[in-house]
Amino acid sequence: MKNLPDIIGEIEARLDEKDEVRELALKSSRAIARLSSQAIHGLHKGEDSEGPLRDAREEAMKLKSVLEDHPELYHAGFVENALQELAEAAIVHAIAKARPLPSPREAGATDASYLLGLGDVVGELRRFALEALRRGDVAGAADHLKMMEDIFDALVRFDYPSALVALKRKQDVARSLIEKTRGEIAVATRGKALEDKIDRLEGRV
Repeated sequence: MKNLPDIIGEIEARLDEKDEVRELALKSSRAIARLSSQAIHGLHKGEDSEGPLRDAREEAMKLKSVLEDHPELYHAGFVENALQELAEAAIVHAIAKARPLPSPREAGATDASYLLGLGDVVGELRRFALEALRRGDVAGAADHLKMMEDIFDALVRFDYPSALVALKRKQDVARSLIEKTRGEIAVATRGKALEDKIDRLEGRV
């Protein structure tokens, strides 16, 4: 028992270090989530999105470095959630700028957080589709619907246990959003066809 104080002291030192790293990771994760949200908001408002997204990626790189010796924290819920939001922002940004989609590595995300972020992209594409409908751009809305469907088709390929990647809820939500958007575009298409018909009839008068 004489060595018990030494053992306890070593354990305490390791846990103190882990707790300190955890606090740093929490702060960094919040910054990543905030910057990712700013990037998406900027896309919808026509404001700067490049800057916040770049800063979020840099913060994710710092976080990965901080957690290099603590992989169990890197896969903690709060870190995965932040990386999920970063992946979503990176993917939406690429779509909005008509660029190739970033890989998980390029987005600064893990495979799991990338797929979960990809699931959330469906909701952002729906927002773009509705914005297009409000402008009367039915074709543009249909283009966004097609992208939503393509993402859903990609997501349903993954049927792994939730412990690996919890995609089931994302798949269900994506399916529901696609159905709603498809219905709204169908209504708008019929309305546009009716308007065109009325315009043609008025043109004959």
